Amino acid sequence: MLRIATLALATSALFAVPAMAQDSTPTPTDKPANAPSDGMNAGMQNDMEPITVEMKGADGGSAGTVTVTPTPHGLLLSADLANLADGDHAFHVHETGVCEGDFSSAGGHYNPTDKEHGYKVEGGHHAGDLPNFTTTDGSASFESFAPALTLTGGEAPLNDADGSAIVVHGGTDDYSSQPSGDAGNRIACGVVYSGQ
Repeated sequence: MLRIATLALATSALFAVPAMAQDSTPTPTDKPANAPSDGMNAGMQNDMEPITVEMKGADGGSAGTVTVTPTPHGLLLSADLANLADGDHAFHVHETGVCEGDFSSAGGHYNPTDKEHGYKVEGGHHAGDLPNFTTTDGSASFESFAPALTLTGGEAPLNDADGSAIVVHGGTDDYSSQPSGDAGNRIACGVVYSGQ
C-alpha cells in the first residue's frame, strides 16, 4: 500500500513540473521590428506570417495594400492597388522604410548584393526589382514573386537597419536603364519595415 501511495505521489509531481514551467514562461513585450512609429503594419509578426503594407499616394490618400507573404523560396507580394492613374507602372522594393513627400525618402531600389539594375542586364538584377503591372479604372490586383528577398536573414532581408518600402512609379521599368529603369515619378509608397 505504501508503494502505491509513493508511486501516485511521484506521478503527480512529474505532471505538475511541466505545468508549473508553462505558467512561468515569460511573455514577449518588445515592440515588433516591423511596427513603424506611424502605426502602419502594427502587430506581432514572425518570419513566416504575412505582412500587410498600406500604400499611400502623394496626396496622402490610400492607394491600396500589398500583402507580403514569406515562403521557403522568397517573398510573394499580393497587390490590391487603387486610386492610381490607368496604364502601366513600375513596382519595386526600395532600400529605406520611409514614405514622405515625393517618396524619394524611400531611397533607391533595394540592392544589398550590389548588382546592376534590370532583368535584361548582364550582372542584374536588384533584389527589389519586380515586374511592371497595368492599372485599369484606377485599380490593379496582381501577384509578384521575389525569390531573392526575405523578411529576416539571408543576403536580402527587408527588416534591416534602415527598413524597406514598396514603391509604385508613374511609368514603366525598361528593365535595363541604370540605376533604376527610367520608371518616372514615385506615385505611391508603403512602409514594409520602418527606417525611423
